[in-house]
Amino acid sequence: MTDASAPITQDVLTIPRKTSQDGKINLIGLTRVQLRAALIEAGTPEKQAKMREGQIWQWIYIWGVRDFGEMTNLAKSYRALLEERFELRVPEIVSRQVSEDGTRKYLLRIQGGHEVEAVYIPEETRGTLCVSSQVGCTLTCTFCHTGTQKLVRNLTAGEIVGQLLVARDDLGEWPEKGATNTAAARLVSNVVLMGMGEPLYNFDNVRDAMHVVMDGEGLSLSRRRITLSTSGVVPEIAKTAEEIGCLLAVSFHATTDEVRDKLVPINKRWNIETLLNTLRDYPRLSNSERITFEYVMLKGVNDSDEDARRLVRLIRGIPAKINLIPFNEWPNAPYERSDWERIEAFSEIVYKAGYASPVRKPRGEDIMAACGQLKSATERARKSRKEIAAEAGL
Repeated sequence: MTDASAPITQDVLTIPRKTSQDGKINLIGLTRVQLRAALIEAGTPEKQAKMREGQIWQWIYIWGVRDFGEMTNLAKSYRALLEERFELRVPEIVSRQVSEDGTRKYLLRIQGGHEVEAVYIPEETRGTLCVSSQVGCTLTCTFCHTGTQKLVRNLTAGEIVGQLLVARDDLGEWPEKGATNTAAARLVSNVVLMGMGEPLYNFDNVRDAMHVVMDGEGLSLSRRRITLSTSGVVPEIAKTAEEIGCLLAVSFHATTDEVRDKLVPINKRWNIETLLNTLRDYPRLSNSERITFEYVMLKGVNDSDEDARRLVRLIRGIPAKINLIPFNEWPNAPYERSDWERIEAFSEIVYKAGYASPVRKPRGEDIMAACGQLKSATERARKSRKEIAAEAGL
């Protein structure tokens, strides 16, 4: 049984590629259709494939099992077949840092020796895992530390799902095998695609990963508990509504094309007007209540009263909330955080215009885990403040 609230789409029926050095296929991250196809290709009789798919799915995503030998409702000979043809691989934890506020940052090694970061943020009523979708980033947003790292490659669906499995491992969240009640309060109750990379430049893998995460017989996170953040890849936004249906956040950050061209260079390809025209259809297509506009507060750049008034004029007619994000500084950053009084004044203007305008509390700053601070330093040496400012046109 899948999440009834998820949009109905047709999975791509393809036999997954062999991904390990010994020619094994990683089952983690495969959609149900792909998993069944892989089992049939490996010799599972078609009449048994659906049942076997369901059994293996539950072992992986309800019980957190990574050893075929522990799948005790499967015959030993079948477990041996699985061991011969497949693997259950998740990213390797290279380092784990815990902030004073309880935030956990994981540096994870994936296939090829590349590294990405994921962040778990505990809150009073929920726990949010921020996952990465690419190694590095191609967008070069000038206020974002991740944007100073070149794009290396897209993550596979298994590497995206694997970040959630690793976090659940670390938090001890898997139920005991055989437990009758697996619906206890979730430590990882929400997922946000706000880590390294632009999710919509890796659409197929992100879509498949979220179908796995939303499946009602496994990880079972509602699409209302998944938020995808994009800088504005316009052609993929409608597809996101139709094929994933999750909540949408937009890295907006400026109210004129002149400023947004510098802060979010993708704006030169799809400007503010083009982006907003596309966003107006998203709540209807995805059956979402509203869109979140993310707005990082940069001192003297985008934080004036006129910026606030212009912002509410631009988004008029779009069900929305505005997340105001105090800039999280990083080494050699070319910007400064707006003064608190300025942030409050900006928020008040937005609020009086009828939009929720919460100021996001920085989390994990002491371990460089806050919004915009993620970066795998082993992939690219840090640029100097002067180099970054020159690229930003400052």
